[in-house]
Amino acid sequence: MGTEAPSNKDYARSNSFEEKLAKQKAIDDWLPITSSRNAKWWYSAFHNVTAMVGAGVLSLPYAMSELGWGPGVVVLVLSWIITLYTLWQMVEMHEMVPGKRFDRYHELGQYAFGEKLGLYIVVPQQLIVEVGVCIVYMVTGGKSLKKFHDTVCSSCKQIKLTYFIMIFASVHFVLSHLPNFNSISGVSLAAAVMSLSYSTIAWGASVDKGVQPDVQYGYKAKTAAGTVFNFFSALGDVAFAYAGHNVVLEIQATIPSTPEKPSKGPMWRGVIVAYIVVALCYFPVALIGYWMFGNSVQDNILISLEKPAWLIGMANMFVVVHVIGSYQIYAMPVFDMIETVLVKKLHFSPSRTLRFISRNLYVAFTMFIAITFPFFGGLLGFFGGFAFAPTTYFLPCVMWLAIYKPRKFGLSWWTNWICIIFGVLLMIISPIGGLRQIILQAKDYKFYS
Repeated sequence: MGTEAPSNKDYARSNSFEEKLAKQKAIDDWLPITSSRNAKWWYSAFHNVTAMVGAGVLSLPYAMSELGWGPGVVVLVLSWIITLYTLWQMVEMHEMVPGKRFDRYHELGQYAFGEKLGLYIVVPQQLIVEVGVCIVYMVTGGKSLKKFHDTVCSSCKQIKLTYFIMIFASVHFVLSHLPNFNSISGVSLAAAVMSLSYSTIAWGASVDKGVQPDVQYGYKAKTAAGTVFNFFSALGDVAFAYAGHNVVLEIQATIPSTPEKPSKGPMWRGVIVAYIVVALCYFPVALIGYWMFGNSVQDNILISLEKPAWLIGMANMFVVVHVIGSYQIYAMPVFDMIETVLVKKLHFSPSRTLRFISRNLYVAFTMFIAITFPFFGGLLGFFGGFAFAPTTYFLPCVMWLAIYKPRKFGLSWWTNWICIIFGVLLMIISPIGGLRQIILQAKDYKFYS
C-alpha cells in the first residue's frame, strides 16, 4: 500500500504559511524593538541609567522636605531595593519559555494573564507612563533651557516658556527618525553621562553653599491636611524617580541570545551597573540637598542654587542633554506600538514615509500637551502614582505569582505580596497629593503665558 502524494492544496497551504512567516519576519525586522539584536551589555547599562535617572532626581530634596528625615530615607531605600527586585524579575521572565522571547512588556502580560486581558492590563498603563514621561520631559527640557537663558543672560528680554518647549521639541523632530534602540545608543550614553554630571553638580554645589543659617527641617505646610497631602505627593515623586521598568524588556530585546548564552546574563550585568549609578545620583542629591536647605528647598534643587551662575547654567544644559536621551528611550516603545498597529492591524506597508509621518505627529502631540499644561511638580506626583507604581512596583510581582506559582507562605510568595501591597498603597495615595498640587498651581495659571 503506497503513501499518498501530497496534493496541490497542501503545497499551496505550506507556501502561504511560509509567505506569512516571511512577511511577519520582514515586519519584525522593520519594527524598532525587534529590528536590531546585537547590543552589548554596556548598552543596557546606559539605556537603563538614561531611562531611570530622570529629571525626577532634582525634585528628590523637595520630596525629602515633605516626607521628613525618617520616612524620607526609608522610602528612598525601600524603593531602591523593591525596584531592583522587580527589575530582576523582568529580566528573568524575558526568556522563561524556551525558544521564545518576550520583547515587549505587553507580550509578557499576555502570557501571564491571557491574550485579551494581558493587553488591557498592560498597554494602557505602559502608554500612560511612556507618553506621560515624554510630556513631562518636554516641560523639563523647556524649563531648563529657559533657566539656562535667564542665568547666562539675566538682563536679556524675557522669552515665554512656550517658545523654549518648542526649541526643545525641534531636536526630537530630528532624533525621532533614528530607527531603533541601538541607533540611539550614542544619544543614550551622552544622556547617562550627563545625569551623573548634573547630579554631582547639584550635591557638590549644595555642599559648597553649606547649611543655610536659618535652616528648618519641620514640615512647612501650616495645616495637618496640607502636611498629609504633601506627604502623599512626595511619595509619587519618589515613585517617578524609579520608573525605568517600562522599557526594560524592550532594552533586553536588543541583546543577542542563544540557549547557551541567554540575554539575561549581560542584561543583569548592565542593570547592576545602572543601579549603582542610580544610587550615586539619588542618595547624595536627596540627602545633601535637604540637609543644606531644609524645608525651604525648591521643587527643582538647581533653582535653590542660584550661584555660581556659570555652574548652574552648565547643570541646566546637562539636564537638557539628558532629557533629550530619556525622551527618545521612552518614545521608542510608543513608536513600536504605533507602527505595529499601522502595519499589522491597518495593513499599511512598512515605509520611511509612514515612519516619518507617525513619529512627527507623536512629537507634535507631546509638545502641544507640554505647552498647554506645564505644571511640572504636580504632574510628576500624579502620573507617578497612577501608572509608575503598578508597572514598576507590583505588576512584575503579580506576573511572577501568576506564572511561577511559588509555594504559598514561602519566601518568594511573601516577598512578592509585600511588594504588591507597598505598590498598591503608592498607587492609591500619590495621585491624591499630585492632583491637589495641580489644582493649587492651576488656579493662577494663564494658558500659553
